Amino acid sequence: MALAVIVWGVGILIVHPGAGLAWTQTGTADPGRLSQTTASQPANAPANGIAPATAPEKITEYKLTPELHRKAHLFSRIRFGSRLFDLFYGVFLLWLILQWRWSAKFRDWAEAASRRRIVQLVIYAPLLILTLAILHLPLDIFDEATLRHYGISVQSWGSWMGDWGKLQGISLFLGSLFIGILYWVIRRSPRRWWLIFWLVSLPILLFIFFLEPFIIDPMFFRFEPLSAKAPQLVPELQRVVHRAGMEIPPDRMFWMEASTKSVVPNAYVTGVGASKRIVVWDTTIAQETTDGILTVFGHELGHYALGHVWKGLAFFAAMAFLVLYLGFRTIDWLLARRQAAWGIRGLGDWASLPALLLLVSLFGFVANTSGNAFSRHIEHQADIYSMEVTRGIVPDPGQAAAASFQRFGEKVFTDPDPNPVNVFLFFDHPTVSDRIHLFVTYDPWSHGKQPRFVK
Repeated sequence: MALAVIVWGVGILIVHPGAGLAWTQTGTADPGRLSQTTASQPANAPANGIAPATAPEKITEYKLTPELHRKAHLFSRIRFGSRLFDLFYGVFLLWLILQWRWSAKFRDWAEAASRRRIVQLVIYAPLLILTLAILHLPLDIFDEATLRHYGISVQSWGSWMGDWGKLQGISLFLGSLFIGILYWVIRRSPRRWWLIFWLVSLPILLFIFFLEPFIIDPMFFRFEPLSAKAPQLVPELQRVVHRAGMEIPPDRMFWMEASTKSVVPNAYVTGVGASKRIVVWDTTIAQETTDGILTVFGHELGHYALGHVWKGLAFFAAMAFLVLYLGFRTIDWLLARRQAAWGIRGLGDWASLPALLLLVSLFGFVANTSGNAFSRHIEHQADIYSMEVTRGIVPDPGQAAAASFQRFGEKVFTDPDPNPVNVFLFFDHPTVSDRIHLFVTYDPWSHGKQPRFVK
């Protein structure tokens, strides 16, 4: 939470270890997104080589047994409630730190230690970041306990706390870096700080995004070349790559050990430029069929082919620009009314940071809602691309995808009818019901129409 508040709160992108853009999650990221992950799809021949006992029933829609439906609906309500509470609780924490003048105390301690700004930064920033993280820890534990109760998380508490500690270390480093840049800019350009900070931060975040697969991701998961862990898949995946008219060498395909933390199958695209890669979780290889893995690979390939990484970066950079501008337009109004009560001397004072975060976190939530809508759109496009690029390679891509999501929904208790407000506010993927409907109905060829992406 601290990393999200500090980095996204100042109006830039959220950097999650193990994540690409909006379509991925890790064992330590928001667990509420587990039910919307990009799952792979079982079809006819399982990847482990064991043939199914009977032919699978044709899928026409996503549906659960009454008992599973009740469990899925309850789980969805719990997660929705947790997310709403998290939203208000995060704002409350910032207000509390201001109201109790903790931020002013942290500033006073930093200034008492040294007159040098860099020393003050390395005292003030960690105090604020760790305070936010510790106050948010009970909600993090509740979320993890919920996943463990439903059997979705299999991570030990010791491992989970280790990951939590690593996240705080990353938060301290990145948060302190951006806080230092922010206040250096504010003190030198009180009227244009929001624009300068945005311009300076973008290349830094792009560099972090480039380095993420090399440095951050391996802190949380073990990676190996896919050719070493599942060599039989590589030539099959290359068939899909060639069908797309692209070249992705095997050294850009990676296996990730997720089974020590989660039962969820997944794959994702991460990195940019020379660090861009496709990652397939070991849970996907263990649980899904060869046809299913090809179909999910087609989805991830779609993110490559359709330029979603760069489009996503551009979209969220634009949202950050808007959020920072709105923060600039409103921070003087807020400080004029509350800075004396909060012990703040002005915007250039370290102690003003929670006030600025309070504003841009509220604006950022609205921007993030737009970001989720954008993410749902590109995920829908990637689903269509998968159906098109695997046609002729997978016997029935639509059924392969639908069968997988049916099994996926049963495994992680995905509600067939989630609250529309929940979907609007928090879902970064289409609902499982909507995705299965697409898979079983998308067939432009039989109607004499051209496919959208793969001609």
